[in-house]
Amino acid sequence: MYTSVCKTKMTENLTAREADALREIRSAIRLMGKFPSVRELMTAMGYRSPRSTAVILKKLETKNFLTRGDGGKLKLVKNSDDSLDSADTVDIPVVGNVRCGVPSFAEENIESFVRVSTRLAPRDQQHFLLRAVGDSMNEANIQPGDLVLVRVQKNAENGDRVVALVDDEATIKEFHRRENVVVLTPRSSNPRHQPIIVTDQLQIQGVVVTSIPTV
Repeated sequence: MYTSVCKTKMTENLTAREADALREIRSAIRLMGKFPSVRELMTAMGYRSPRSTAVILKKLETKNFLTRGDGGKLKLVKNSDDSLDSADTVDIPVVGNVRCGVPSFAEENIESFVRVSTRLAPRDQQHFLLRAVGDSMNEANIQPGDLVLVRVQKNAENGDRVVALVDDEATIKEFHRRENVVVLTPRSSNPRHQPIIVTDQLQIQGVVVTSIPTV
């Protein structure tokens, strides 16, 4: 999440959470081509109640960063996001699908590139994006179709969400090391998903930074 307040003249009156919400809105518009729903924004910002998100949206409207269009739908005020857009971004490749549930081989062909803030993806680290398939991580805010931002690294700490290779197939799970074994744990409302137990020689492709809804 973004935590600092932009110091430009345009955004100096925003709180950190308001600036965060504005960036999430702009990201959703760029990725999905539409203004996010209250529930989508709630999930992206880690809130438990849509009321908290609605309050922030109202404050952004009061401060003239958002306005009501036809039918009362919210939209960004023209040019209100210029100063936020000036933040450093980096192009991150989308390299295919990864199955959340039954492991699926992650093809390394680049589908496209997505601009991501360097606050999430620092230039001195390597990142990639994968599209999630399946519901084994839906309670960890990774839904089918989400773009999952992954930081490339070969090690992980207990509790990290990782992209791991199991029999040359990639899967997203929660990482837990127990003595000489690793348990890849699903976080799902679907009881059919069970932990995968492997040796500590497991190949880790990276650690999940965040997921971005695309539908």
